[in-house]
Amino acid sequence: MDTTATIIFIIAAFSLGIIVIMQRNNMPASMRRGVALAAIAFIAFAFFLIVYSLATMGS
Repeated sequence: MDTTATIIFIIAAFSLGIIVIMQRNNMPASMRRGVALAAIAFIAFAFFLIVYSLATMGS
């Protein structure tokens, strides 16, 4: 497993979530839901990658 790519994805996913939260009032209403759902999906996958890497750390 390439840890560099995983770490970059995790940082990018959480950064996207922070940006969506901070800029939610400046986004058009038609775009807000799609971006929020994408951010939730990326953050959920980032959490999965964190848990997976912790579970397979010893092997």
